[in-house]
Amino acid sequence: MTSTYDCTDPGQRGEGLAAAQRALASQQCVVLPTDTVYGIAADAFSPRAVAALLAAKGRGRNMPPPVLIPRPQTMEGLATGIHPDARALAEAFWPGGLTLILHAQPSLTWDLGETFGTVALRMPDDRVALDLLTLTGPLAVSSANRTGQPAARTAAEALEQLDGAVAVYLEDGPRAPDAVGSTIVDATSGVLRVVRQGTLSLERLREVVPSIVGADGQAPDLTGGATPGLGAHAAGADVPAAGADGHASEAGAQTGGAAPDAAPGGEPGRGPVQHQPDRG
Repeated sequence: MTSTYDCTDPGQRGEGLAAAQRALASQQCVVLPTDTVYGIAADAFSPRAVAALLAAKGRGRNMPPPVLIPRPQTMEGLATGIHPDARALAEAFWPGGLTLILHAQPSLTWDLGETFGTVALRMPDDRVALDLLTLTGPLAVSSANRTGQPAARTAAEALEQLDGAVAVYLEDGPRAPDAVGSTIVDATSGVLRVVRQGTLSLERLREVVPSIVGADGQAPDLTGGATPGLGAHAAGADVPAAGADGHASEAGAQTGGAAPDAAPGGEPGRGPVQHQPDRG
């Protein structure tokens, strides 16, 4: 049985957050709004819940979901060997439309799929999402749609696609029709690289990290001449949703991270690992 709560109503908002917290604690999935598109969420530390999320979307373990976090400091507990440039990007663009693919802490007891030791992290700029994350801790989140279908702009649209696979739907009004997923950056090597271009432009990223490589593999021209692209980190993106960004559909192919999928956008993956992007 599924329940829908209108989070634009102060009374239902509190009830909805509490119901979503209970569902997640019971290893069930919920749909929540984000600053990009709606996402389907599960307890990131429950293999059973993550498997249910992937099954609801009709995707395999080769497309692990990104993880949404409530505050930047949470990154320290989930990732290791964080590049200084990745920290600079997080400081500049979190909360917001930036997903960072990082090396996961090896001591973590979770199973997000075939991540190859990486994790895709994002702090969304959405009050309902952040309030839920504060109650629950990190959540595996992918765009709220069946793989290959358009990303949901409302909880009602998500319900049409996911139906009973989700226990609680949190409705908070429509997302923009032209919403795109988060920009996904692979920060697992010495040179950061965009693996999926989303809401944050390459120009804005380079204002913070001038050396970042674009999604087309083109390195920045720091000396006045064109520089050949760095192709080592191939990125795979599920362009249907970003995010979950997504994580579009959500972040899809992450070098070992997570990714969303939906008809127009997705949270990508990167190199060795196929972290399919979600629109989130």
